[in-house]
Amino acid sequence: MTTFAAAPQKILILGDSLSAEYGLARGTGWVSLLTQKLAEGKVKAEVLNASISGDTTSGGLSRLPALLALHKPSVVVIELGGNDALRGMAMAQTSKNFSQLVQLSTKSGAKVLLLGMQVPPNMGPAYAREFAAVYEHVAKTNKIALVPFFLKGVADVPNSRELFQADGIHPIAAAHPTMLANVWPDLKKLLK
Repeated sequence: MTTFAAAPQKILILGDSLSAEYGLARGTGWVSLLTQKLAEGKVKAEVLNASISGDTTSGGLSRLPALLALHKPSVVVIELGGNDALRGMAMAQTSKNFSQLVQLSTKSGAKVLLLGMQVPPNMGPAYAREFAAVYEHVAKTNKIALVPFFLKGVADVPNSRELFQADGIHPIAAAHPTMLANVWPDLKKLLK
């Protein structure tokens, strides 16, 4: 009797500079740490990092169909939106893009995890509330998993400035284990 080993699940990370190791030594970002964690935990999963620094929800949407067709992931992690806010894109368009990203992913058979972001305080409290609500709305409407704030424990702590590169936007390598810790509990639930 022949037995076949199950093919590893594929986790597609569709993100921006926070997932693309911007300003970091290769292998020190949260996505690389995830790959290590999966190997150590003997979880059969392959991580495909399709993150591009500076990417927006529109950019991700233009790239996603080809990525889904090529890789056929079982899980899609969407880490986008920060650049939409920094560029002042209309919230309605960002929300629509997120919904399309989620729907394309679920239609392909993938489970989806959305990583929520918050905008810097200098953008004003009303904009900040509206921006955070986009993630909650998309997750609730599409019934997908949500990490409410991807940078929890990094951007919202008293010593947060020490955890960022000189630009004040991109976390240093020492912050990436915390970022992975924010993602892992919800991601683990989506893995078979």
